[in-house]
Amino acid sequence: MTEEAIAAPPVVAARELVGGYVEEVDILRGCSLHADAGEIVVVVGPNGAGKSTLVKAVFGLMRLKAGRVELDGRDITGAAPHEITMRGMGYVPQVNNVFPSLTIHENLELGLTRARGRLRDRSDAMYDLFPRLAERRRQRAEALSGGERQMLAMARALMPEPRVLLLDEPSAGLAPRVVQEVFETIREVNSTGVTIVMIEQNARAALGMADRGYVLESGQNRLTGAGEELLHDPQVAELYLGGSSAT
Repeated sequence: MTEEAIAAPPVVAARELVGGYVEEVDILRGCSLHADAGEIVVVVGPNGAGKSTLVKAVFGLMRLKAGRVELDGRDITGAAPHEITMRGMGYVPQVNNVFPSLTIHENLELGLTRARGRLRDRSDAMYDLFPRLAERRRQRAEALSGGERQMLAMARALMPEPRVLLLDEPSAGLAPRVVQEVFETIREVNSTGVTIVMIEQNARAALGMADRGYVLESGQNRLTGAGEELLHDPQVAELYLGGSSAT
């Protein structure tokens, strides 16, 4: 048997997805991506390209007309989000990703809907990974800064120990200093073995940390390559990096 024949399937794959929020309009028009175990995969592109729609479709939040979503090589197309969570995928939306009136600890509790006997172990693991949350565990989430809310949203999504974490615009609305901190946190989460698929408008910073990147345009794949390759690609620089390639 050849090495290619025995290679493990991608941890998550979206294949030729077609669909949208209303029957008459297809936002996704055949776009695809995949992430291998332990990778950071970044999706960039202009507003309206279908980036957020893509991760929502992968997580079962949108009905597809065509295409296939796989987790560890198994078809999960059409599965409900709670089923996908139980199979090992987490999702952090761009907005409304914490419960403001609940404490940090209560938010984490809501992230572990099964195996409640492991709540102490999992919450302790999250406090180790996000020490700032540990310091404020009894405070309400509404008192957190934007960056701290993103950390809490990631921590809650990580409570059930997903193998894959989908992040939708984790830097949206954050100050540059906070963006750097959030990205460092994402790297740390990835270092624990969690595969990351991230939608991001900050193309320069995101591609700089990506193993592989996808550039979407009008619901289709425009370019695909290693993160560093795309970062220095003249087409990407002209369209998404302010007109000059990174040095």
